[in-house]
Amino acid sequence: MTDSTDLFPHLTEVKTTSEVALKGHFLHVMRDTVRLPNGKLTTREFVVHPGAVMVIALLDDGQVVLERQYRYPMQQAMIEFPAGKLDAGEGALACAQRELLEETGYVAREWARAGKLNPGISYSTEFIDIWFARGLTLTERKLDDGEFLDVFTSTPEQLMRWCHSGEVTDGKTLTGALWLQNILAGVWTLDWQVV
Repeated sequence: MTDSTDLFPHLTEVKTTSEVALKGHFLHVMRDTVRLPNGKLTTREFVVHPGAVMVIALLDDGQVVLERQYRYPMQQAMIEFPAGKLDAGEGALACAQRELLEETGYVAREWARAGKLNPGISYSTEFIDIWFARGLTLTERKLDDGEFLDVFTSTPEQLMRWCHSGEVTDGKTLTGALWLQNILAGVWTLDWQVV
């Protein structure tokens, strides 16, 4: 991928100074001073995130695996595809396999990387690798300490109705639903690998 600084120098902001505004257990907030294309200085605050994965797990009967998890910032239980953050030095596929097992109890025989999502480009470095999984076998969940969620299945059609009605508002799940819809329609393809 070409560096956009080379392609769009008239849009590029250049960092002049940087400081840590908040160092949390999981997230860090940076405050950088940047030089704008017109030469003026301004401040940019953003969250540094280690990256994550999301898994669209397809059951043999055509249903998808979903979760309902309470998300404190939203103050409600949200419908989501299984997902989780990368551990230090962990590859995206290994993370996807680990998260699917830990959160849902499923292991998959085949995997395909669909793409990448940047959910908060104006305030975060977060990226989410989107993975599809099939050939599922149900084993035992291994939730993290303090992690509480319900696992359930849905038809893709029901998921799309929830997206349309506003019951699903999670950005990664909405993006996953778009991928799922296009894969099932044959508009987009995946390169499956047996793992």
